[in-house]
Amino acid sequence: MKSLLRYLPTTIDRRVRVIAWLSLVCQILLIGTGGAVRLTGSGLGCPTWPRCTAESFVTTPAMGINGIIEFGNRMLTFVLAIVVIAAFLAVIRMRRQRRDLFVLTLLQGLSIPAQAVLGGITVLTGLNPYVVGAHFVISMLLVVLTTILVYRVYNGRRGAQALGPAWFRRLAVLAAVFASAAVIMGILTTGSGPHAGDAATPRNGLDSELLSHLHSWPAYALFACTLVLVVGARILRLPGRRFFVALLGIEVLQIIVGITQSNWGLPPLLVGTHMVLAALLTAAMTASVVSLRTSRFAAPGSPATTPTLADAQH
Repeated sequence: MKSLLRYLPTTIDRRVRVIAWLSLVCQILLIGTGGAVRLTGSGLGCPTWPRCTAESFVTTPAMGINGIIEFGNRMLTFVLAIVVIAAFLAVIRMRRQRRDLFVLTLLQGLSIPAQAVLGGITVLTGLNPYVVGAHFVISMLLVVLTTILVYRVYNGRRGAQALGPAWFRRLAVLAAVFASAAVIMGILTTGSGPHAGDAATPRNGLDSELLSHLHSWPAYALFACTLVLVVGARILRLPGRRFFVALLGIEVLQIIVGITQSNWGLPPLLVGTHMVLAALLTAAMTASVVSLRTSRFAAPGSPATTPTLADAQH
């Protein structure tokens, strides 16, 4: 055990940065594959849990493409578990100097069994739309968590000083509220429509057309807020202005995809793209808000001292 610990990082090096990025990428990929499961009606491709059938942990030829898709999503969860363990081990020797990274990786690790249990409940309840929705909400929260992890790896611990005027910070928080509302309404809309699962999957019984309108309102409000934030961040020359620009770009794509999928009868590929873009939007929104506070590193010469993101790019 001691010999293993010797090889673990004591500073924020390339290994830590790569693992942090892998954590975020895997969370977004898991949302994408989870969407594929739902959009192809494969939620019960493996009808039991934790086994795929009563006799086998893996899919069988008789289960066809639906079994492969569902089993593939389950396998990605195991890949994510390996990455999460690696992330925890990557910062464990820095737990005193970088307690923030230790807590973030620990919370991510605790999410694995929680998601596994909720995934099992999802299957055992026959894809109850509210349980499926809760599964998606936790996935989005993990995108938030891993985005903060990546940001803190590059930029240090949360500082005490806020950046930008108070109105700007309040508007950023309001934008985050609108983003959260859009995601929640999107979950409810999907749970009421044709992509809640196959024909036998229960829907939540809500009005899909009404929900689609309610889903668009916070999305457009978010877009309006982001336009002001991008202009304000540029005028104020805030260090995190690139995150607001990225957020605006993702929103434009999301609006285009959302309108197109609605007019084209909700083709599964566009709906899946909409879900992945929602995860990317959540990441960009998180980075934007987190960037509105100064960061600080461990004392010079300490094991956790690390370069800034700007330094790392040179």
